Amino acid sequence: MKKVALNAAGLLVALFAAFPVYWMVATSLKPNREIFSATPRPVPAKPTLEHYREILTGNLIPGVTFADFFLNSALVAVATVLLSGLVALLAATAVARFRFRLRTTFLILLLVVQMIPLEALVIPLFLMIQRLGLYNTLPSLILTYLGFSLPFAVWMLRGFVAAVPKELEEAAAIDGASRAQTFRKVLFPLVAPGLVATSIFSFITAWNELIFALTFISDQHKYTLPVAMTFFFGRDDTAWGSVMAASTLFTLPVIVFFLLVQRRMVSGLVAGAVKG
Repeated sequence: MKKVALNAAGLLVALFAAFPVYWMVATSLKPNREIFSATPRPVPAKPTLEHYREILTGNLIPGVTFADFFLNSALVAVATVLLSGLVALLAATAVARFRFRLRTTFLILLLVVQMIPLEALVIPLFLMIQRLGLYNTLPSLILTYLGFSLPFAVWMLRGFVAAVPKELEEAAAIDGASRAQTFRKVLFPLVAPGLVATSIFSFITAWNELIFALTFISDQHKYTLPVAMTFFFGRDDTAWGSVMAASTLFTLPVIVFFLLVQRRMVSGLVAGAVKG
């Protein structure tokens, strides 16, 4: 009975979490008369793809399509994930394997940075971006998201690197492996689960962020998807069908990215390597 109760509770939590996603997808398939009906139906009576057709073939802004916004977001998110993964792995390895002055201070500063609200940094970062000559460019967003994702990534990867026994690296060195070969063939495969977890965090941060994208970019051709979503909301009316269709397409890349990397999110690789 205890197991049944726990499974039932887990199922209820899963349904509660999945219902908004289901309602978003179902609404995107409803014609406008069903969306604004006095008695909304949980299942579309006459499913239609007209809202998807409108956002994919129409122009939210003259000369700019939904695909342009999608490519901008994809470029920023992928660049952020790759750079944050590389820099965070090197920094975490240095912090976990070497002893140097102000090491503890550095780790504490990583936590302090995470406590600062994003809104408090908009103006200072805007002035910095202007001085660097990066205003109205996608690299300005990449650098900003990189700065916010690195503290979490370094702190998390530090634990994974520290969990790898030094004996494995010493054994590789005895067998004639260089430092680069040891890092690439021994340490990197064992830290891969943590790298995947931090990559998911970095991807979601870069994919969903709105405030800095709206502040640092003025060229409409360089807008990202979160900024494009604001164009569906008018002063007097909101195209809810288009909003739900765009939100569905906006959510799909995150789901696909997670499905592609979920198999690597298994921390048991370290234990297996130690036993071997």
